[in-house]
Amino acid sequence: MRHLSGGCLCGKVRYSADADPVFTAICHCKNCQKQAGASFSLNVGVPAAALSVTGPIKTFQDRGDSGKPVRRKFCPECGSPLVTEVETMPGVAIVKAGTLDDTSWLKPNMEIYCDSAQAWTPRTAGAQQFAKAPG
Repeated sequence: MRHLSGGCLCGKVRYSADADPVFTAICHCKNCQKQAGASFSLNVGVPAAALSVTGPIKTFQDRGDSGKPVRRKFCPECGSPLVTEVETMPGVAIVKAGTLDDTSWLKPNMEIYCDSAQAWTPRTAGAQQFAKAPG
């Protein structure tokens, strides 16, 4: 079982989980690009019940392709995106990997929304590729 810990840029929000990741995925969707301010978002899915978050957190309710809610949680002080909850994936909390204390072990096993990827962004060797979200 892996111990994950991390937090926001200003340090007011911290999280931890003792759980093996469900997935590690690069998301190229336009909303993740906008939230991350980058060409993609690197995400680690963990069992939601294993994730503990301390500190103030704000939620922006987005919508996914399904029309169902996507809750994007972030620090209200520094704006760091921390966790996403997708209604189509109950029981999974999606941690924004850039907020992890230790990223040395990360290796994405899938890329989603490849149809929205920036043309100059290379694909990850060995990762499954999906035009949209799998499922």
